[in-house]
Amino acid sequence: MSETIKLVLLRHGQSEWNKLNLFTGWTDVDLSADGIREAETAGRILREEGYDFDVCYTSYLKRAIHTLNLTLESMDREWLPVIKSWKLNERHYGALQGLNKSETAAKYGEDQVKIWRRSYDVCPPALDPSDKRCPALQEPYRNEDKGILPLTESLEITVKRAWPYFEEEIMPRMKAGERVLIAAHGNSLRALVMKFENLSPEEIVGVNIPTGVPLVYEFGSDMKFIRKYYLGDQNAVAAKMDAVAKQGTVR
Repeated sequence: MSETIKLVLLRHGQSEWNKLNLFTGWTDVDLSADGIREAETAGRILREEGYDFDVCYTSYLKRAIHTLNLTLESMDREWLPVIKSWKLNERHYGALQGLNKSETAAKYGEDQVKIWRRSYDVCPPALDPSDKRCPALQEPYRNEDKGILPLTESLEITVKRAWPYFEEEIMPRMKAGERVLIAAHGNSLRALVMKFENLSPEEIVGVNIPTGVPLVYEFGSDMKFIRKYYLGDQNAVAAKMDAVAKQGTVR
């Protein structure tokens, strides 16, 4: 039997805006104190479980970058190569960025907010190109093709940028035997998960990835999905997944 290929996904630890229940998207907010602890714990768990890596990937957003840094520090692996790409950024939430999810649910209705947050092909209201939140006007994207940077995104659009990046950049390295860790975001990771498991648009809506918990995917040598599992306390993982699902409700 051929050896399985493993990939570890890590959603960033709780951010300051996760804590405040705000739509974040591409807003570059940092980790909360709890998020820092989550990242450090993720590294400790990976080390205790015997995981090691050859290359790491993350986004341009500091909450994912800092999660990766803290995780690698806990593993004593800060020297590992790290590749950053905006293709692994969170889904762009357009003009909703900075709004409170519960207040937005009270104003527009929970159903509308659920559609904006969790539907597959519906985009939130777009940013105006002159808005200071527009990525084309921000320093991290100064060397990127301004014509393809989004003003809003659905999950469908997020899949169309994240999956080709995985196929072209990450998958070949996995097939060559390199051990990979991806520290990214709820929706960019859901975009990959959808493809890994061949989930339908309806099925992916119900997938909730908790913050700061290592998620292991196993594949055959042909990169066909075999199984997945979270590392760490399973009851704590379940509670975190439930909390993610309830973020868009009126409190």
